[in-house]
Amino acid sequence: MKIVVPGGTGQVGGALRRAFAARGDDVVVLSRRPEQLEDGVRHVVWDGRTLGAWAEEVDGADAVVNLAGRSVSCRYTDANLRQMMSSRVDSTRAVGAAIARAERPPRVWLQMSTATIYADARSRPGDLPHDESTGVIGGEEPDVPLYWEYSVRIARRWEEAQAEADTPATRRVALRTAMVMTPDRGGIFDYMSWMARVGLGGPVDGGRQYVSWIHGEDFVRAVELLLERDDIDGPVNLAAPEPLQQRAFMRVLRRAWGRPVGLPATRLMAEVGALALRTDTELLLKSRRVVPGRLADAGFTFRYPTWAAAAPDLVARARDERRRGASRQRVV
Repeated sequence: MKIVVPGGTGQVGGALRRAFAARGDDVVVLSRRPEQLEDGVRHVVWDGRTLGAWAEEVDGADAVVNLAGRSVSCRYTDANLRQMMSSRVDSTRAVGAAIARAERPPRVWLQMSTATIYADARSRPGDLPHDESTGVIGGEEPDVPLYWEYSVRIARRWEEAQAEADTPATRRVALRTAMVMTPDRGGIFDYMSWMARVGLGGPVDGGRQYVSWIHGEDFVRAVELLLERDDIDGPVNLAAPEPLQQRAFMRVLRRAWGRPVGLPATRLMAEVGALALRTDTELLLKSRRVVPGRLADAGFTFRYPTWAAAAPDLVARARDERRRGASRQRVV
């Protein structure tokens, strides 16, 4: 297949482009700056907003997997929230315009979205999980910070931009993705692992909020399934089937790293820590209890359905990566 991957230079994009290239696909990554990528992956510059020469790569491609959007690992200032919104909506509209004008449009367009689109799980009676058919879209829960509501608004506009595109010949899927756990440096797993290793990986604000996650390997396999299955369109939750509360999630991760103790943190302490790390507390405090209803209906089998299975595997891979990095430094 020829697969165009806008925004394919980040953590999730790296996992996908390496998997696509390994199976022999013609992979074209679009990003704003020139990048030196792996063998078998071509790079084309785009601005993420307007049509240009890059659109020629879309014409005749088999698939587009759009991952473009400003990282959420930042302070939720007004300026950063506006950039999150514009980078996601503008890039999605640009991809839609390229597909609409293509003489040979791709047969499928997978569009990144987020599990954050759902309401805080604690706002539902019984703390019920969200699947695609019964889940409640967020934005109107009582007693939640205003910027959490704006995060949901970003997610909704993101999906609306894909739905509004005039691409009748192209199947469209919105990937409502939970936290993708990979051993790569700088990702969410790396950040949580650092907390566990230095003794800060205890319950945050009581730790009853749910964490939804997916192992990077299962994320790649789910994307491959959605590329092939012509009978699936619309929103699909990419999340492991067993989300768990933050206190249990971090307990399992601490054990995987051999750190039995993790200091608890109040909400105020979490705010101070997030400020120091130049990130925001939504990633720690919002209760995300999302389950993969449509993947289950499609017969998808997770290799890592539980965090108890995934965490030790990711820790082992992270340790291997750290050893390889140390070896490369010694050679240099």
